[in-house]
Amino acid sequence: MNLDNIHNVYFVGIGGIGMSAIANYFKSNGKNVAGYDKTPTEITKHLQSIGAVIHFEDNVNLISEKFKNNQNTIVVYTPAVPKNHSELTYFLENNFSVLKRSEILGEITKNTICLAVAGTHGKTTTSTILGHILKEANTNATSFLGGISENYNSNLILGGSEVSVVEADEFDRSFLKLSPNIACITSMDADHLDIYGEHVELEKSFKDFANKVSDILIVRKGLQIQGQTFGIEEDADYNAYNIRIENGAYIFNVKTPTERIKNVKINLPGKHNVLNAVAALAMANSYGISLQVIAKALLSFKGIKRRFSYKIKTENLVLIDDYAHHPTEINAVVDSVLEMYPKKKVLGVFQPHLFSRTRDFVDEFASSLSRFDELILLDIYPARELPIEGVNSQWLLEKVSCKNKQISSKENLVENILKSNAQIIVVIGAGDIGELVEIIKNSLTVEN
Repeated sequence: MNLDNIHNVYFVGIGGIGMSAIANYFKSNGKNVAGYDKTPTEITKHLQSIGAVIHFEDNVNLISEKFKNNQNTIVVYTPAVPKNHSELTYFLENNFSVLKRSEILGEITKNTICLAVAGTHGKTTTSTILGHILKEANTNATSFLGGISENYNSNLILGGSEVSVVEADEFDRSFLKLSPNIACITSMDADHLDIYGEHVELEKSFKDFANKVSDILIVRKGLQIQGQTFGIEEDADYNAYNIRIENGAYIFNVKTPTERIKNVKINLPGKHNVLNAVAALAMANSYGISLQVIAKALLSFKGIKRRFSYKIKTENLVLIDDYAHHPTEINAVVDSVLEMYPKKKVLGVFQPHLFSRTRDFVDEFASSLSRFDELILLDIYPARELPIEGVNSQWLLEKVSCKNKQISSKENLVENILKSNAQIIVVIGAGDIGELVEIIKNSLTVEN
C-alpha cells in the first residue's frame, strides 16, 4: 500500500488511545481525517481542534461524502468496535481498504527503523521513555504511544520519518503486523486469555514476534526467549544496581555490555519503573545513543497520565490515579504506595476491566486487592464483551480478605470515598473510571 496516494483516512473508534495517535499523525501529514466514536472525550476534543471531523452516533449518513470514495480513502478500525457496527459494515461491503490499527501502524513504520516495545506490562512506560530519549537526542523519530506523555501532553511525539517508536500490542496477535529492527519484550504474564485460550499460546505469539526482529532483541532477564537481557541486580547484559531512593526519586548505576554509568536518576515511583527505564536505555543505547545523553533525558522524563499520577499530594491526603488492570500491575502500584507511604492507611478504588479477565484471574485479583486497607469495587467495565454469567464484582469482592470492603455505583462513589478516613486513595482501572478522577479530586479538595 502506498500511503502517499491516500487523501482521506476514516477511523471507526477514533477516540481510542492508540487510534487517536495515528489520527493525529495523519492530520499532521496533511491528510483529511474523520471518524466515529461512542462518546466525546478530551482526546476527541483535541482531534477536533486540529481539524478532524468526528461524530458520536453510529450512522452512515453522518459520514462526509469525501470519505465515501474508496479509491483515495482508507478506513482504520479498532477491535473494540462490535462486528455489527453499521459504519464498519458499510465500508467492508463497499470495497474500501479496511485495516486494523496494528495493520496501518505496520504500513506507516515499514520503511522506517522501527523500535518496538512488547510485553504484557511496561509497554507504555518503556516506549514513552524511549520516545522522550530519542526526542532529547534530536533523532529524526516519531513515537506512537499508548498513553499521554506528561512531557508533551500527547500520545504522539512528532520528529521525523527515519525512526519510529511503537508499542507492539499482543492483543489479538496484532504485533505480528510490525517489522521491528530493534525490539524489547518486557514481560509475558498470562493475559488476553479470551483471545489466546492458554498462556502457552500467548508465549508462542511472543516467540513469533521475536523471530520478526531483524537486528537486536532485548528481553527481560529470565524470559525463555533468546536475546540481550535487561534486569535489576542480576546478571543481565543491561543491569541496574546500587539502587536507592532519594527524595522520592530512584538513583541507580547501570552496567551495559561495554560500559558503566553511575547515578542515573528517574523521577518515577516504583522499582518496576527502574526496570522500564533500563529497558528504554538498552534500546536507545542499541540504536546508538550515548549513555550520557540517555541519563540526561531520563532525568527530565515527567511520566505518563494515569500511570501513578498524583492528583492530590499533601501531607494529610494523597490521591493517585493509575491504569492498572491486571493483578501484576495492581501489585506494582501497591508496592510503590507502601514503599512511599509505609505507615498510612490506603483505600483502593478499582473498576475491573473485562468479564473474561476477571474470570481468568479472579484469585490473583483478590490477592492483590486484599493488600489495601480498604477497598471499593465498581461494576466490571465490559469494553468489547458481553456479560458472563456469575462473573461480577460481588463475586470478586467475596474473595477479597480485607475487612473494610464494599461495592459502589459510580453515582455513589464520591460519597463512599468521603466516608473513608484513609490518607492515601488509589483509583485504578482501564475502563471509564479515569473520567471520574477529576470529580473525586474536586470533591476531596472541597472536603479538605
